[in-house]
Amino acid sequence: MEQFTTLEIFENLLLAARWTVLLSLIAFIGGGVVAGILLILRMTNNKFLTILINIYVEVFQGTPLLMQLFIAFFGLSLIGIDIGAWPAASLALTLFTSAFLCEIWRGCLDSVPKGQWEACKTMGLNYYQTMIHVIIPQSVRLATAPTVGFSVQVVKGTALASIIGFVELTKAGTMLNNATFEPFKVFTMVAILYFVICFPLTKYSKYLERKLNVAS
Repeated sequence: MEQFTTLEIFENLLLAARWTVLLSLIAFIGGGVVAGILLILRMTNNKFLTILINIYVEVFQGTPLLMQLFIAFFGLSLIGIDIGAWPAASLALTLFTSAFLCEIWRGCLDSVPKGQWEACKTMGLNYYQTMIHVIIPQSVRLATAPTVGFSVQVVKGTALASIIGFVELTKAGTMLNNATFEPFKVFTMVAILYFVICFPLTKYSKYLERKLNVAS
């Protein structure tokens, strides 16, 4: 058993927390880009594309993130694609995030009152002009709070990346626990660091709900 002071344990966890934050940012930004592309394709009203996107969303929402991480890490290697823990975790979390953001944003688009469409039609605006100038601006306002709120789930989801060997906060906590045999101390610090990362996002999401008048 190695001897670590409380400060040394905390410092090591703090170093690992930066990888949790970085992976969360990669997943959230990457997922947002993919979700945006999917949403644009959906807006073309192409029936075939809509079916494919619906299948994509259902698959990634309806299967455990843990399984998606396994497939990204172990599955790709079976077909000759060698991939490390970093890119595998980034890929799986990006696809997982994109499926949820796509549905959140689609729901916000659909929640704009139908009267807005009718008003735009009477003004002579075509479909794309209506989307760009009327529907999307209102949808962005509606989507901001739930999007920020979902970022908390992305941060928590990074903990599962430890299962494929990615050394983030949870994995570092497990390694330190194995070295010190002080699970209460180590995992209490892990929980505190997750709270420090997630709590501001939760509060900001609630603030946006109040500010944008979309709270239920």
